[in-house]
Amino acid sequence: MKKLYTCLLLLACSLSSFVTYGEAFRSVEISTSQQALPPVMIQGPMPIEAQYFASLLNDVRTEKAGQATFYIGTFNGYPVVVAQTGKGLENTAAATAVGIERYHPRAIINQGTSGGHDPDLQVGDIVLGKRSVNASNFKTPFRDKGEGSAPLEWLPMDLLASEGSAGEGDSAKDAERIRYYVADAELLAAAHAVKGQYKRGKVVEGTIASGNFWNNELDRIAWLHTKFGTSTEEMETASAAQVAHSYGIPFLGIRVLSNNLTNDGHYDPSTATDCQAFVKLVIEQYIKHSKR
Repeated sequence: MKKLYTCLLLLACSLSSFVTYGEAFRSVEISTSQQALPPVMIQGPMPIEAQYFASLLNDVRTEKAGQATFYIGTFNGYPVVVAQTGKGLENTAAATAVGIERYHPRAIINQGTSGGHDPDLQVGDIVLGKRSVNASNFKTPFRDKGEGSAPLEWLPMDLLASEGSAGEGDSAKDAERIRYYVADAELLAAAHAVKGQYKRGKVVEGTIASGNFWNNELDRIAWLHTKFGTSTEEMETASAAQVAHSYGIPFLGIRVLSNNLTNDGHYDPSTATDCQAFVKLVIEQYIKHSKR
């Protein structure tokens, strides 16, 4: 009987210890520094605008979604996703949404080549997109049959102005304005902090214009530059910015001039690597603070 009593006592003590340990285990909190860090996502539309940076990653795995290819790895020990989005507004918007939903980035940088709108900028110069704008959202004023087209009279159209029609009715006037997507201050500051290390050209703030256009008409380029302050144009940044803003993800566009028709600056594909090398410096600067 004494032996049975001793066994029961030991079992009770064991159960008590287990419950106490279990309660303690449930109360443990994992510190922020122990949790997985969210990645930074670097976007480039074409292979020459994405694969140099992808080659800098360690422990890389590749995933595809539609036209996009994602390279997931680490850079200097920090998680980074390089998204080769494909060209154009639609491909970029889709890749941005997929990338956000899959990888939950803490910030997005869209970068690559572009054509200059500002005659003061040379091939190799980099524009930090303090603003980006969709330069293909326009409403044409009415012109009768036989009156032709007047592109320099087109009106900007803000597709996010209201839930009503952007072209007709009471909401139309509200939509006849330009919408700019403003860069994240911390990402912009990181880019400014390292711009002195870029030797191919100068680094300036400006407005990046995006649209499914390839503008070779100097009068239209001048009109966009004068009326909307555009510094350079391409086909992706504004759509990525729009999606990033809708999710509340910090965003910055960085574009190098690969050509500039306004001052006879001829196309140079090597600028794509120069831009990615500069973005490497920006990321190094940014993750110093992100690791805190």
